[in-house]
Amino acid sequence: MRRGPLADSYPAAVALVVFSLIPYLALTAATIPLTDVISKDLQLSKSVLYVAISLSAGGYSLGTVLAVQLAVHLPSRRMLVVYEVMFVVSSVLAAAAPDGAVFVGAFIAEGLCTSLLLIAAVPPLVTSWPARRVPVTAGIMNLCIFGAVAVGPTVGALQLSSGSWRPLFWVVAGVAVLALLFSVLTFEDQPALDRNSPWDLVALGLAVTGCGAAFYGAGALQSGTSVHPSSVVPLISGALLLVALVVYEFVIKRPLMPVRSVATSVPVTGIFIALTTSAAAFGLMELILQMLRTMKPASSPGHTALLFLPEFAAAVLVAAVFALLLRTRFVPILAMVGVLLVVASAAVLLATMPTEGTDVAVATGLLGLGVGASVSPALFMAGLSLPANLLQKVFALIELMRGVTAFIVAPILIFLASIIGTVHGAGMRAAVEICLGVAAAGFVGSVFLYATGRPRLEKPDLEVWQGDTGEPAWTSPPVFDVLRSAGHDDADPRPRFAPPTGV
Repeated sequence: MRRGPLADSYPAAVALVVFSLIPYLALTAATIPLTDVISKDLQLSKSVLYVAISLSAGGYSLGTVLAVQLAVHLPSRRMLVVYEVMFVVSSVLAAAAPDGAVFVGAFIAEGLCTSLLLIAAVPPLVTSWPARRVPVTAGIMNLCIFGAVAVGPTVGALQLSSGSWRPLFWVVAGVAVLALLFSVLTFEDQPALDRNSPWDLVALGLAVTGCGAAFYGAGALQSGTSVHPSSVVPLISGALLLVALVVYEFVIKRPLMPVRSVATSVPVTGIFIALTTSAAAFGLMELILQMLRTMKPASSPGHTALLFLPEFAAAVLVAAVFALLLRTRFVPILAMVGVLLVVASAAVLLATMPTEGTDVAVATGLLGLGVGASVSPALFMAGLSLPANLLQKVFALIELMRGVTAFIVAPILIFLASIIGTVHGAGMRAAVEICLGVAAAGFVGSVFLYATGRPRLEKPDLEVWQGDTGEPAWTSPPVFDVLRSAGHDDADPRPRFAPPTGV
C-alpha cells in the first residue's frame, strides 16, 4: 500500500480539506461584487457572465452525484489526487483567462471540482479518525463550508476596491496548489467501495440534464428583464428532472444515494432545515449586496466589506459552538435556533431598508450566526442517523439538494426584485419578505417533522457509529410515528425504529 509521509497526521488531513474547499466556496460570494469588473476586463456580456456563474454552481451540485458514482467503482484516494490536479488547472486558467470563453469554462470546472473534492475528502476526515476528533472535524467543516461563503462578500468587496479581479483568482490558484500538495503528502491508497455495483446511468443522466437546464435557466432569468421561455422552460424542466432523480433513487433497489434510508424523522428534519435555510440565507446575502451596489450613492467597496465582516465573525463563533455541542443532545435544538436567527436577519433588514448603516451589519451578523448554527448541524443530524459507511452518500444527496436550493433561489429573487420595482422599493422588499417566509417555513416545518417522529434528544454515540456493527449514532423513528400510533393503547412512547443499514 502506497502511503504519503503525512498519512497519519490529523492536522495534515484537516489542511487538505481546508485548502480544497475554501477557495471556490469563498468565490461563490466574492464574485458577486466583481461582476462589473470581470465583465469589462474580459469583454463578457453581463448576461453570459450571470449564466456562467450559475452554471458553475450547477457544476458544484452535479459533482456530488458524480463523485459518489466514481467512488463506488474507482480508488477514492487516487481520484482525489486527480480532482486536485483538475482543480489546479481550472483555477490557473480562470485567473489567467485571456478571454471570456476560457474564463467561463474554467470557472464552471472549478465548481465541479470543488464538489468532487468535498465528497472525496470530507467524509473520510469524519470517519477515519477517532471519535474524539469528530467534534473538531465538525467545527472545521462548518468553518470551511459556511465560513468561506460568509467571508466571500468581504473579500470580493476588498478586491473590488483595487479595481481588479485577477489577484483574488490567483490566490485561489495558489491555495489549490497547496491542496494538491497535501493530497500527495496524506495519500493512502484505498480500494473502490464496490466494483460490482452497477453504474447508475439513469441517475447520472438526470443529474447532468437537470443541473444543466435548471442552472442555465436561473442564470438566464437573472440577466433578463422579463419572463421569457428561454429561461423559464429550462429552469422548470431542470427542476422537475432533479425531483425525478430523487424519486428514482427512492424507488430503485440499489440506489446511488440512500434516499429511502434517510426518510426517517431526524434526517428528514435536518434536510428540511438545510434546504430552507440555505435558500433564504443565500438569497438574503445576494439581495443585500444588490441593495448596497445600486443605492444612490452606492456603498463604497470598503464600506461594503465592513458591513459583511460580522457575518464571517459570527460564522467563526458558531463553528466553535457547534464543535462544543456535537457530543451533547442539543444538536437539533441548535439547528432550529439557527433557522430563527435567519428569520431575525430578514426581519431586521425589512424593518430598516433601504440602509447602509449598522443595521445591515446587524443583519449580516445574524445571518452568519443562523447559517452556521443550522446547516452544518442539520447535515450531521442526517449523517449520524445512518451508519458511518453511508456518510459519503448522505452528504452527496444533501449537498446536491442544498446546492440546488441555495444557488437557484437567489437569482430568481434578484430577478423578482428587478421586475416588481426599484431595488430600494417594492421589489427588494418583496424579495426579502420571501426569504423571511422561507426561513419561517423552515422553522415551523422542522419543528413539526421532528415532533411527529417523537425522537428523544439523545447524545450521539460516536464510538458505536464508527464501529463495525453498522449502527447509527442515535435512534430516528419514522416520520409521522405519532400519527401511526394514535389510538393504540400499547403504543410505546419511546423511539422504536432505527433506519435501515443498507442502501
